[in-house]
Amino acid sequence: MTHSAVDSRRVVVVGQGYVGLPLAMRAVEVGHRVTGYDVDTNRTKLLNASESFVEDVPAAVLEAAHTSGRYQVSSEARSCAGFDVAVITVPTPLRDGNPDLSYVESAARTLGRFLRPGATVVLESTTYPGTTEEFVAPILEEVSGLVAGVDFHLGYSAERIDPGNRTWTFVTTPKVVSGVDERSLAAIDAFYAGLVDRTVPVGSPREAELAKLLENTFRHVNIALVNEVAMFAHELGIDIWSVIDAAATKPFGYMRFTPGPGVGGHCLPIDPSYLSWRVKRSLGRSFRFVELANDINEHMPDHVVHRLMVALNRSHRSVNGARVLLLGLSYKPNTGDARESPAVSVAQQLLTLGAEVRGADPYLREGHVDRVVRVDLTAEELTAADAVVVLTDHDAFDYDLVAQHASYVLDCRRRVPRDAAAQVELL
Repeated sequence: MTHSAVDSRRVVVVGQGYVGLPLAMRAVEVGHRVTGYDVDTNRTKLLNASESFVEDVPAAVLEAAHTSGRYQVSSEARSCAGFDVAVITVPTPLRDGNPDLSYVESAARTLGRFLRPGATVVLESTTYPGTTEEFVAPILEEVSGLVAGVDFHLGYSAERIDPGNRTWTFVTTPKVVSGVDERSLAAIDAFYAGLVDRTVPVGSPREAELAKLLENTFRHVNIALVNEVAMFAHELGIDIWSVIDAAATKPFGYMRFTPGPGVGGHCLPIDPSYLSWRVKRSLGRSFRFVELANDINEHMPDHVVHRLMVALNRSHRSVNGARVLLLGLSYKPNTGDARESPAVSVAQQLLTLGAEVRGADPYLREGHVDRVVRVDLTAEELTAADAVVVLTDHDAFDYDLVAQHASYVLDCRRRVPRDAAAQVELL
């Protein structure tokens, strides 16, 4: 559905990270009065000083939000009082393979204290099907004494934030919305209709929760497929990138995925496991596709390190004592997000093997990766390195410079020109 903006509401966004902050900024932009509630006091101090740690939210946007008088940030629970709409955008990590909903529980208990009749609560955190109705609703009802779908509106609308994507932004990406009843769906649809170009209502929160997991499981499984094919193609002496280019010319029945050193971020390494956990717990069966994809993608950093070891051995060098320059430490291009980054795993393995590891990443904060010496990408660094590994292909990197000055490059992203003096191998 496409809609116009709605009347100004009192909005609380619980969690001011990569998901919550862009949402809060958009809500301010369309005229809502927004409180960004986050228990991380260091984060709230930065935000109150208009210092952004999210690439999609420039400091100027934060400053404008503050100047408007419609945005405040707080770590005090009482700042949530009086909300018309509250959105939960907190992390849902895995702990020993099991979903950790402690952040969701804490958010729901806080909101329950201030929940009023007629208010709306939306869960955006990625989780297993049934969380909104079986987990969040009982907490809100217990704390508030109100009943979901009767006294207040409740639903689920998964985040679809893709950091660094300039084409599909928060506004232009269709938003799947759901509610525990028709009135909840109508309220939640109306709220998001004022924020995004198009909403996509579905029949229940469970459908919306599963849709999110299906989206990311689809990507996860297909990345694992092409990663495994890439490993076999290398051993068979076949250029997998050329194969992918050829296959991608088919205008139907094929979607392009490319190999890499693994998957990272808050979605692919975690979300499919939520679905696998739910299937195992509820149905007593294994989700074999997810488990196989997890196994392949989790071991891609091992494959990168093995390929590097073989290359160094050909030059009569061991990894122990070798100087290795890693290009890109975040999990995806043009962002500083290193959550679950396979590049970090590669760095840690090389350090364990005794390598002198240096890392160039213009987006990542200093000191974010333990024991990796942070450097700029220069001709001197490239010349001094025994090997260069392209792990995350930031557009800011000068790949021609890499080709001119590196002696050996393991290019996991096919960005370095291969007709240069450097010996360039693809993953």
